[in-house]
Amino acid sequence: MTEALPQTNAGLAAALNGQLDDELRGRMHSMYKHLHANPELSMQEHATARFIAERLDALGIDNFSCGGTGVVGVLRDGDGPVVGFRADTDGLPILEDTGLDYASTARGTLADGTDVPVMHGCGHDTHVTTLLTAAELLAGAKDSWAGTIVLIFQPGEETAAGAKAMIEDGIWDKAPKPEIIYGQHVMGNEAGTINISVGNAMAMADSLKVTVFGRQSHGSQPQVAIDPIVLGAQMVLRLQTIVSREIHPLKAAVVTVGTFHAGLKENIIPATAEFTLNIRTLEPDVRAQVLAAVRRIILAEAEASGAPQPEITELYTFPRNYNEPAETEGIIAAFRAAIGEDKVAIVEPMMGSEDFGAFAEVIGVPSVYWMFGGMSREVLESGRPIPMNHSPFFAPVIEPTLGTGVQAALTALLSKLGR
Repeated sequence: MTEALPQTNAGLAAALNGQLDDELRGRMHSMYKHLHANPELSMQEHATARFIAERLDALGIDNFSCGGTGVVGVLRDGDGPVVGFRADTDGLPILEDTGLDYASTARGTLADGTDVPVMHGCGHDTHVTTLLTAAELLAGAKDSWAGTIVLIFQPGEETAAGAKAMIEDGIWDKAPKPEIIYGQHVMGNEAGTINISVGNAMAMADSLKVTVFGRQSHGSQPQVAIDPIVLGAQMVLRLQTIVSREIHPLKAAVVTVGTFHAGLKENIIPATAEFTLNIRTLEPDVRAQVLAAVRRIILAEAEASGAPQPEITELYTFPRNYNEPAETEGIIAAFRAAIGEDKVAIVEPMMGSEDFGAFAEVIGVPSVYWMFGGMSREVLESGRPIPMNHSPFFAPVIEPTLGTGVQAALTALLSKLGR
């Protein structure tokens, strides 16, 4: 049965001005606290998916599961443009230390069987809450807009598995293809503000595992060994010259070696060593150049040491997150009109990564992605370190964070669909 929709055209107009009525605001806060207290790991968001689907059912919005634990809602209101909006749903293996009365005590199991605490340490609970709230407002005020909204609730953003899974499961065969897709993310800037980039918004990311093969021997007999630790260390050092000596100084790239593991005892030269790489780039040609250089250096160092060819395994890859300039300029103007000139800042792209861009890229349509603030001015001006995303202390202030997220989502959607 469809839940009665108390929202009206007047309610939608008020929300566009950042003024939610008390009843809706109370429901939104309760929904957020529930989601925050019940996070689930990437691609394991079963209860979260059920919660979303039940909420869409109650609002009378058609929906279906996609990509395992993903949910897609299709909100129709006659003829008009088709627009997509994505919210990610997964939590992180972090022990929450916020002190909130709705803090998570949840636990989960990683793919390798490790039992871990789970926290919404990246704010995906705010993304789900604001999109569901915007959907409620739009579903109850259909005289104010026309067209179709595809609501994408995506699992597994943190592991780059979710967008890929939904695409492979045929999201664009099952849902109407949008002409543009929007997305947003809570960050550590001031609550009530929006940061947005024109063009490149977030970096592509590639993670690799490198297994270095040597020849094991007693530590006192290095002459009969091929030491994979020394060889791996040479690779690590030489890889740091890619950005400093091969990439144009005005191009952005990051090459990070995040782990290095080898050996079991100090007097044994081991047979293998293993390290992992994380690579961030903003331009496809720079990405290709860096990846080629990584492989060239690793293989050449092994050959120089007389070692067997190393094994290079791709762990995951994130696509580029690109804000189409003309569409982005229009959204910036709409945000500034709705939220305030001084509340919307154009910023440089982030070297962090997102798989959001894959949804638009695969069907050749533009996308626009922005950041809405989650920190109070008191926190920002305290002089203490600001608890950013992926921190156990990350705790967005509920308002005006959620209200701004709803306002931004509605503003973007109605810039295409408003009557």
